[in-house]
Amino acid sequence: MSDVSDWWSTEIIDMAPGQIRLRGHPIEELIGAVSFPQMIWLMTHGDMPSEAQAKLLEAALVAAVDHGPQAPSIAAARMAVTCGLSLNGAMASAVNMLDDVHGGAGEQAVELYGRIDASDAPLAEVLDAWRAEHGPFIPGFGHRFHKPVDPRAPRLLALVDKASAHGTVSGKYAAVARSIEATLAEEKGKPVPMNIDGATAVIFAELGFPASLARGLFCLSRSVGILSHAYEQQQQGGRNKGPTPPEYRWTYTGPNPIEG
Repeated sequence: MSDVSDWWSTEIIDMAPGQIRLRGHPIEELIGAVSFPQMIWLMTHGDMPSEAQAKLLEAALVAAVDHGPQAPSIAAARMAVTCGLSLNGAMASAVNMLDDVHGGAGEQAVELYGRIDASDAPLAEVLDAWRAEHGPFIPGFGHRFHKPVDPRAPRLLALVDKASAHGTVSGKYAAVARSIEATLAEEKGKPVPMNIDGATAVIFAELGFPASLARGLFCLSRSVGILSHAYEQQQQGGRNKGPTPPEYRWTYTGPNPIEG
């Protein structure tokens, strides 16, 4: 290391006084000329997407922005505001909850789709191997609220089909996801709907995003809903609101319970 400038290296940004270039593009040429999904693609992929690719990415980002205060991340943002946190603090608290269990299924689904696409084994064997490694749940399928269909998934898959017909994407990951859905329905004897994680994972995989970026993209999308709920809670007011109204109590299972 010859100089402090060797401490960090990046292909993303070149910045000097009076000059900012992102992936080689002067910022003044990007402002007003590219959409936010195009900018996300440029920053993460390193090149500029086609208009059709950007539109498909945008559809996935739009679809996942919110799922209501029962979603732990949204609830956390609203509770954080009532505890006095600023919007950025509330957003940080919420995004930190988007991990393997809540928010991570899209990343896991992209990984699973890739494994299935690369395997010559029967689908049921690949799914059994996945369950042996990760537990009984297949990421991206099933929903505790939306039965028998998550309304977001068919719309997203229809857009993938359209993009595939025009040569924007291959369509192979959509086929993989549909085969999983059919296999799970046969196993369970009832519909096991593809959910938002499974459908957006199709788009991310079709567009060439690696699994780890799929989670980051979901965080970007859900941040819109998190910000909206945190701001709304600011306007509504309230102090120290917990997950349930104060008249409700939890179940105590320790010694000497209070009677009455």
